[in-house]
Amino acid sequence: MGLGVGIVGLPNVGKSTTFNALTKAQNAEAANYPFCTIEPNKAVVPVPDFRLNELAKIVNPNRIVHSMVEFVDIAGLVKGASKGEGLGNKFLSNIREVEVILHMLRCFENENITHVEGSIDPIRDIGIIETELILADIEQLSKKITRLEKDAKSGQKGAKESLGIANELIEHLNNGKNASSFDKKDDEVFISLNKELRLLSGKEVIYVANVDEDAIVEDNKYVKNVREYAAKSGHEVVKICSKIEEDMIGLEDEEAIEFLESIGGEISGLNQIIRTAFRKLNLINYFTAGVQEVRAWTITNGWKAPKAASVIHNDFEKGFIKAEVISYDDFITYKGESGAKEAGKLRLEGKEYIVADGDVMHFRFNV
Repeated sequence: MGLGVGIVGLPNVGKSTTFNALTKAQNAEAANYPFCTIEPNKAVVPVPDFRLNELAKIVNPNRIVHSMVEFVDIAGLVKGASKGEGLGNKFLSNIREVEVILHMLRCFENENITHVEGSIDPIRDIGIIETELILADIEQLSKKITRLEKDAKSGQKGAKESLGIANELIEHLNNGKNASSFDKKDDEVFISLNKELRLLSGKEVIYVANVDEDAIVEDNKYVKNVREYAAKSGHEVVKICSKIEEDMIGLEDEEAIEFLESIGGEISGLNQIIRTAFRKLNLINYFTAGVQEVRAWTITNGWKAPKAASVIHNDFEKGFIKAEVISYDDFITYKGESGAKEAGKLRLEGKEYIVADGDVMHFRFNV
């Protein structure tokens, strides 16, 4: 299961610098002018999980395989992007392909770095981007409504019901509200529409407050405003200093931890963002641990064992018999599978078992 995270925001708010830092690769051009990013930069990054290393100390595998997240650095949006301003429509289509939007917000003063709106105001910037996403959704939904009206007239099954929900949704959007706040978002018809149209304003959003070194420990006024706004809208906030993150490129993990502690930080921007994205999307990891590899597998929290097995191979779900399960804590405590088995901590679970975060699993299946 891949996790796609799109970094969006106005020009010159630190998107490309953050992308370079998060992906530890200087492959996204960062410059002090709008639209220095034209094609979206993409990078697949391993998801940090200390548990893999602890499992590997016991199993001593040939390799460790992390689950992965794809970061996409999407060019800066401006007012009118939904109508093609800047390089708008192309960039909006890039956002449709990701599961989580990282909305980068500039929360620091620097007269040497221009701001496309001429001043620092992250709440205004949020409004600009969210308006463009809503307008793009309205345009796409309007086309869908036209098709549904024809289908409803011809008596196509389900078209009338879909049209009703679509009309309610477009009224909601026309009132300047995101699809994520639609009161019928749990309705099967809405879920189907959202899956088809990949509504931009219906995606999970994490606000990333990009600060200077002075605000890395104590929030400045801009970050406080973003946190207050986010609390009302139900979004998460991650505070980072993209300059500091960039300075840590090339550092070993222990060196990075020491560097963060020296400036009063606790956790890297990458870890903060991935943890928050996992939580927002209700994702967890389970593990397989053998001589060949120790590996993390990402699934949706609440999946049963056969569905969880499908991320390894579809045949595992089709031919599922049983799952051998050891909790992560038990695997570590009893120093591996043999010790856990002797202690009675290895369980055989059937098709109804709901996989827990950190389970170490081996699947039995028929070919």
